[in-house]
Amino acid sequence: MPLHPQAQALRDRRAQAGTPPLYTLTPAQARAADLADIRSAAGTPEPVAAVEEHRIPGPGGELTLRLYRPGPAAGPDGADGPLPALLYLFGGGWTLGSPDTSDAICRRLTNAVGCVTASVGYRLAPEHPFPAAVHDCCAAARWLAEHAADLGIDPGRLAVGGDSAGGNLAAALTLLARDEGGPALRHQLLVYPNTDHRAGAASLDEHDDPVLFNRRSVAWYWGHYLADPADGDHPHASPLRAPSLAGLPPATVITAEYDPLRDEGERYAEALRAAGVPVEARRYDGVPHGFFAMTGVLDAAGDAQRYAAERLREALR
Repeated sequence: MPLHPQAQALRDRRAQAGTPPLYTLTPAQARAADLADIRSAAGTPEPVAAVEEHRIPGPGGELTLRLYRPGPAAGPDGADGPLPALLYLFGGGWTLGSPDTSDAICRRLTNAVGCVTASVGYRLAPEHPFPAAVHDCCAAARWLAEHAADLGIDPGRLAVGGDSAGGNLAAALTLLARDEGGPALRHQLLVYPNTDHRAGAASLDEHDDPVLFNRRSVAWYWGHYLADPADGDHPHASPLRAPSLAGLPPATVITAEYDPLRDEGERYAEALRAAGVPVEARRYDGVPHGFFAMTGVLDAAGDAQRYAAERLREALR
């Protein structure tokens, strides 16, 4: 189908403004432009009961971990006591982003799921190439599980999620947790994730609009993330290349029609299903990559966030 009228209007505004593609900027310039664009499209951030920032140990030094708390008795089962938790990993091609990037998403999911949501400021490429971000995210998940009692979290109800590169990191984290003794993860939410460095998918060729996220964007991000292109074959960089996906947590996979990553995300859902992992996948037609964060301008974003929250709420009961 054609771009949804709301998405077309967004595209036209960007074209008229002459907004340069992020891949034509330096990483520092792109980081500032990306955050400004996300904030302008996210709408008014929802209030939550509390926001806390912690400094936690990471493999390369201290990391910032931001926690969002829902109101009392807001858990999936409406009971008092320790709450389930979601570690949500921001997108930005492993090169851009911070906990501020996913702030509006984390607030909405916190309220809608009734969970504590955590966002970690993992190290960015090209200063810190693969696998730095993966190891930081794993350290954050383990810290949450180990400090669950102090944080009012139920360590048996921990989920992981993320969008774009954050979805890639969430998928990689489930592989690490499975293979290296935890933490136990109840669910994985993967929103248009990168899953294969050498995807060669039709959607990569189909979507080349310079105003939208396109195949040149994908190449630019991978180029920063991988110090050596051969690293892209590692399952923690390309989860679709893992020898086995058996034993991973149940998954929700969200993809977008106008997205060069569409096919590899849907292939990953199929591969999980073939490995015996319960999966529910949903494609949103007429919208581009990045739509999940655009609740201020795209109705589909609100629909997708509500769907994600429903899936997480059920998984974390």
